[in-house]
Amino acid sequence: MQQPVTPSRRHVLATGLFGVGAALTASALLPSPANAAAAGASRAARVRARALTRRMTLEEKVGQLFVVEVYGQSADQPAAGNRTLYGVDTPAEVVAKYHAGGVIYFDARRGPDNVRDPRQTARLSNGLQRAALGTGARVPLLVSIDQEGGSVVYRLTDPATLLPGNMALAAGRSETDTRRSAEIIGRELAALGINQNYAPVADVNVNPANPVIGVRSFGSDPALCASLVAASVRGYHRGGVASAAKHFPGHGDTDTDSHTGLPQINHTREELDRIDLPPFRAAIARGVDTIMTAHIVVPALDPTGVPATMSHPIVTGLLREELGFDGLIVTDALDMSGAADQFPEDVAPVRALKAGCDQLVLAPKMDIAYHAVLDAVRRGEISEARLNASVERVLAHKIRRGLFTHPYVDEDRAVRTVGSDRHLAAAQAITDRTLTLVRNEGSLLPLSPAARSVLVTGWGAATVRTLADTVAARPGQTATALETGAVPSEARIAEATAAAAGHDLVVVAVNAVAAGGEKGAAQARLVQALLDTGKAVVAVAVRNPYDIRRFPAVPAYLATYSYGAPSLRAAVGALYGDLSPTGKLPVAIPALDSTGTLYPFGHGLTY
Repeated sequence: MQQPVTPSRRHVLATGLFGVGAALTASALLPSPANAAAAGASRAARVRARALTRRMTLEEKVGQLFVVEVYGQSADQPAAGNRTLYGVDTPAEVVAKYHAGGVIYFDARRGPDNVRDPRQTARLSNGLQRAALGTGARVPLLVSIDQEGGSVVYRLTDPATLLPGNMALAAGRSETDTRRSAEIIGRELAALGINQNYAPVADVNVNPANPVIGVRSFGSDPALCASLVAASVRGYHRGGVASAAKHFPGHGDTDTDSHTGLPQINHTREELDRIDLPPFRAAIARGVDTIMTAHIVVPALDPTGVPATMSHPIVTGLLREELGFDGLIVTDALDMSGAADQFPEDVAPVRALKAGCDQLVLAPKMDIAYHAVLDAVRRGEISEARLNASVERVLAHKIRRGLFTHPYVDEDRAVRTVGSDRHLAAAQAITDRTLTLVRNEGSLLPLSPAARSVLVTGWGAATVRTLADTVAARPGQTATALETGAVPSEARIAEATAAAAGHDLVVVAVNAVAAGGEKGAAQARLVQALLDTGKAVVAVAVRNPYDIRRFPAVPAYLATYSYGAPSLRAAVGALYGDLSPTGKLPVAIPALDSTGTLYPFGHGLTY
């Protein structure tokens, strides 16, 4: 579904390819001393990379193409996951076995459990760099992570600073806040020895039913997305890490998750140019280091039905040749269903390389994938010139990032930097400026300072508890926490309505996406049942702002775009008038039956 045409969207329609991205490109190409110096440095990096490539064995060159996960908190710590996946015990042995070009960190939720605290993470990074520099061609590692901001895709938790996600930042409409947010994330990652963040998301979320992008996007307006993607790229660079715009050529108009299926984007080429590509053009113009491909089918660009990651017309024809991107092209994780269900383990990496990708992220069955690429080069299916082109880009990227001269980090500095008081204060201030008041019938908000009892209910045990504790900490306020789950049962709904009877106000947290295929219908029944009690009800949407579609009569509705603690603190502050909401919707909210628009792009109330 596409949003109604708003004034800013009319500008995009009128300007087409000559909007924000083209303007940034023109600026970037001006013959300024800074641009000339950057071009010279890039040429020098490529010359040095070419010389390094000539000295590498075939096995070492192929290894540079792979980004692997490793299990454990120390480079020399044995972990069963490494033995299962790779046949060796320690992260250092994984790096040495494959001459890996990069590693990617995960927290314990996926299994690798790499990032427990700042000192440990910095020590792991240093240990892995020593392993890479002590074997084979002695090439430092790209150490990568997905730390997008917000509460959807992140790996670092406390004490790391939690910044708002993209849609929240877009609600704030501030390039300065967006740049500063990325800079803080970047500084903390760099202190940990993580030199490549797979962010920002550059997808334009024009489909409210999108199950995988949503608040990870800067919204539904291509011009807004383009300007904030560019600001993010600049911020990450200021913070000292490489940036990666994803997921090319645009994952914003789908109702299928590429982790579990193969989405198809049915935009015409004109729609792709107008909607999906401007943020990527803007990122390229701003000097983005890396672009990550998507496992999506785009018939207007490649009618064969091949996922973009494996499509030569998309990766080489569009991204490399037409858009002129000469940086690093990496795949999205090859263990996702959008790739793994389409091609066997020995085919997917070869197809991605032939399409034009430079690095292969999380190839399943690494032994098979590694030897498949080796064999493809040996038999001539992939020419050595094609292999060398990608290896040179990987090495040039590492040279430009200073990894050959400064591969290690100071562990004490990591402890001082991550979660510093300055970063935490900036994060809260930025978050406060993103909160969006969508509905406020009868001026229910802000609440008076009078004593009252508050029932906090709805989705998320930690979310409900944090909201309740923050309310209860205020003078004269008491709060009861009653979590009801992603798909509340009728018994749980009855329990919540009975509890509401004994309170003056109800705050209900909603997150329809958490309900999966049920799409939040039970949460909507909970809200309606609470309304039927006659008590004043405030709904707080802690992920997508679209949830009000299912209960449009709720008297007050706040969108936080996140269930992180800074966002929940901001929500309570707005309830009581400590701060006046200033965020504006970065998407339109359509009616549930799609017959009209409940709230347009740019809507937002204040006190």
